[in-house]
Amino acid sequence: MAVGIFDSGLGGLTVWDAVTKRLPDVPIVYLGDNAHAPYGVRDADDVYNLTTAAVERLWEAGCDLVILACNTASAAALRRMQDGWIPEDKRVLGVFVPLIEALTERQWGDNSPPREVETKHVALFATPATVASRAFQRELAFRAIGVDVEAQPCGGVVDAIEEGDEILAEALVRSHVEALKRRMPHPEAAILGCTHYPLMEKTFQKALGDDVRVFSQANLVADSLADYLERHPEMIGPGKVSLNLTTGDPAVVSDKATQFLRRKVEFHAA
Repeated sequence: MAVGIFDSGLGGLTVWDAVTKRLPDVPIVYLGDNAHAPYGVRDADDVYNLTTAAVERLWEAGCDLVILACNTASAAALRRMQDGWIPEDKRVLGVFVPLIEALTERQWGDNSPPREVETKHVALFATPATVASRAFQRELAFRAIGVDVEAQPCGGVVDAIEEGDEILAEALVRSHVEALKRRMPHPEAAILGCTHYPLMEKTFQKALGDDVRVFSQANLVADSLADYLERHPEMIGPGKVSLNLTTGDPAVVSDKATQFLRRKVEFHAA
């Protein structure tokens, strides 16, 4: 019954946390590629090779459905994976679509033509690799017309969060928001396009102002996954045990994950 969740490091734990609370009866296998994090500064081929290797490991663990809880992997690798690499009996889903669904008020799988939406000016905060891919803008264009997206590459934020340096992470967030607002002074909505960023949501909101609606991923992905599994129960794989795996040092990652979520989280070697 297992579902796989993959991230380059600790950021996907925000999605894992939301999914395990939303679907407590579904075994979840989480894989963090901590040995190669962060992905946001890697080129597309490197991200693709690392992501496909991780997905294959989750398939081995009994997960027929894998969520890429890594925006960089979703942006730089998913479309290429879906173009003939993924077997017909498996599914790999990215984390952009639930965000875009919320922004455009459409359901996952709604393939009707793009239409006008109320929100016209959107700020996107993401890793440099995600911004360079323009994947968010491409997916949004399938669903909405006339939306102006201003993207800000947030260099350094993931590293600061992974190292537990909250003061540096907050300072970097404020700096990136200021840089974006020089180009788009009055965004109506902001997309936190990295699964690490929910931990900085309050800092983003304060820097942007209360009149900007901030869309964060964890709960949106969890709700979309629950809806997807209700419509496609056959995609729950044969695995029966929840497990957290890492390509890094399990003891070090366990300690960081526990600090990250402020509750005990134990990792094992992938």
